[in-house]
Formats: sequence, C-alpha cells, structure tokens
Amino acid sequence: QVKLVESGGGLVQTGGSLRLSCTASDPALDAFAAGWFRQAPGKEREAICAMTIREGRTYYSDDVKGRFTISSDIGANTVYLEMNNLNPEDTAVYYCALKLTRGPWLWGIPVEYDYWGQGTQVTVSS
Repeated sequence: QVKLVESGGGLVQTGGSLRLSCTASDPALDAFAAGWFRQAPGKEREAICAMTIREGRTYYSDDVKGRFTISSDIGANTVYLEMNNLNPEDTAVYYCALKLTRGPWLWGIPVEYDYWGQGTQVTVSS
C-alpha cells in the first residue's frame, strides 16, 4: 500500500506564503498525475490544481490561478504546492493525491485518484 506523507502546513498571515510537500513511500512508483485538493470546514472537498508528472502539464482552479504553483521532483518522489499571496479564504485542510493510470482524465474529480495523503492544515489569519 502506497502512503503519501504531506508536510508544510501551518499558520500564516494574509499575504504570506507556504510550500506544501507530498512524498510517496514507494520510490518505484510511476504515477501519471498528482493533484492537490482542499476542504474547508462545512464545505465539500475542492480541487485546486493538478499536473501530469512526466509531461509537466498543469491545471489550476480559478481561485488559485496565479497564486499557487504545483511542481514535482521525480527523483525525490515528491510533489509540491507553492502558495503565495494567501488569504483567509484559503484556510482549509489540504490533501495531495496520485493517479497511477495514464489516459484521459478529469483532474478535478476525486475518484480519478488512487492514493491520498492524510491532509495538512493551512490557516491564514487576517
């Protein structure tokens, strides 16, 4: 069973930055894509960005486009989420996810992904 370990969450002021990391436990894992989702209290889990690992094609929701950047380090088996210009509306638990199988996909749909991280809390104070 593959485990995804997330880190980098925390408390930051409005306008600040954080970088989240998500490392897969299996170094031989050859995932097709990775995504980041978030869930705020009382709200549904929403997709914020995704990327194809080897091709590097990226996708962003309108809420985070221009502020967040998804990237990967294949050698380190890690996916990153760089978050800039944070605001209180970004407060949520952030989850990374991996999709193994290649082919057409809907990056914003949770069931497309095979493995999930445990989540890391991001809190933005006003």
